[in-house]
Amino acid sequence: MIASNQLCTFRLANNLYGVEAQNVQEVIRYQEMTRVPIAPSAVSGLINLRGQIVTAVDLRKRLGLEPRDKDTLPMNVVVRGDEGAVSLLVDQIGDVVEVDAENFEAPPDTLRGPARELIRGAYKLDGQLLLLLDCELAVQVPVE
Repeated sequence: MIASNQLCTFRLANNLYGVEAQNVQEVIRYQEMTRVPIAPSAVSGLINLRGQIVTAVDLRKRLGLEPRDKDTLPMNVVVRGDEGAVSLLVDQIGDVVEVDAENFEAPPDTLRGPARELIRGAYKLDGQLLLLLDCELAVQVPVE
């Protein structure tokens, strides 16, 4: 593992998550989505990002968390993957933080369900844990 790493952070259900900043294309406000018939439930739809069609994956559903309030609009963290850009729908955008490898630990034992597979580990920050999301696995939405 690298001695230090920059992570783009965001919140989901009061927990702090991060993805490697090098994988992030951009962070944008809520975008109108076009629903995709018979898509897995974690796929909220498609967004048009300046002419580029991008799949929007709801990380709350992907991680097995409670649904977002209907009145709350998600934010988009657009990441680049092998298959192109994918938008990760999150509750709130955070900062880009630099973390040290010495503060990295295995995923907490309290993680259950899909989160157990999608979290690579955790960084101890001042008074909170930053859960490192495996971006490649998170965008691979299984067919239901």
